[in-house]
Amino acid sequence: MTPAANSSWAAASAELRGALAKGVARLEACNLASAPLAAELLLMHVLQRDRAWLYAHPEYELSADQAGRYAQFVERRGEGVPTQYLTGRQEFWGLDFEVGPGVLIPRPETEHVIEVALDRLGSWRTESPRIADVGTGSGCIAVSLARELKHAEIIATDISAVALDYARRNAARHGVAGQIQLLETSLLEACLGSSGAVKNPFDLIVSNPPYVGESDAANLPREVREHEPPEALFAGETGFDIYPALIEQASKSLRPNGILVVEIGYNGAQYVRCLLSGQRWSAPRVTRDLAGIERVISAQLLR
Repeated sequence: MTPAANSSWAAASAELRGALAKGVARLEACNLASAPLAAELLLMHVLQRDRAWLYAHPEYELSADQAGRYAQFVERRGEGVPTQYLTGRQEFWGLDFEVGPGVLIPRPETEHVIEVALDRLGSWRTESPRIADVGTGSGCIAVSLARELKHAEIIATDISAVALDYARRNAARHGVAGQIQLLETSLLEACLGSSGAVKNPFDLIVSNPPYVGESDAANLPREVREHEPPEALFAGETGFDIYPALIEQASKSLRPNGILVVEIGYNGAQYVRCLLSGQRWSAPRVTRDLAGIERVISAQLLR
């Protein structure tokens, strides 16, 4: 934050409506498309109030400390730090998840993984399915499934100890820590025995793997490219590097008729569909997101 910005923002208490207007103007000057939303969320975080309260109390006087903290958050957002890293929170599947540096921020599009998984489980939803969440990150998929499937047993894996710490806290936060076992491993390697197969196979494997090509890095928003963990974003030059190993390990880890549900990038459907062709898998189904982009692919293991 520049000295000029510091003195103008935090010198004294400020009326809420004026502070919010200054926050929006500052972020718009930084060319943030979502400036009004970011300014609101940051002020809500500082005041620990919801949006309805903000607009019901426009004349509320911020203390000097509140005004100063808000100014600092706005400046950091203007420098490219994601709003979610500043507030430490992101909503997913109607639940509040803790996030921060070192963990991928859950996206609304990933909720389609939950929808497809629940749909394809069918009657198993009332039983006790055994599930693996590969590359769990913040734990958003594992925790959401655990909340929906009260009797499910879930193994959640990630290569990042930092991400697993977030997943652990989020599982505890939402009361499902007893359903989820966290493993620091690449894909499903820790689940595969010396024979190359799991002893207790899964009914369902879900994953939101890295699928951005390194060649596309320059096209990502600044806050993603500069702040979110690259190991959770990139999978080789084309973005396809993870899928072959993931699908091969899934074929060794699912029980017969088990289901694989995987998120894909905007250009990944045809490649993953080819990997799932052949005698071991049913014809894959592709689900589009609300923007019409092919977002999730699922298939059933036949053997």
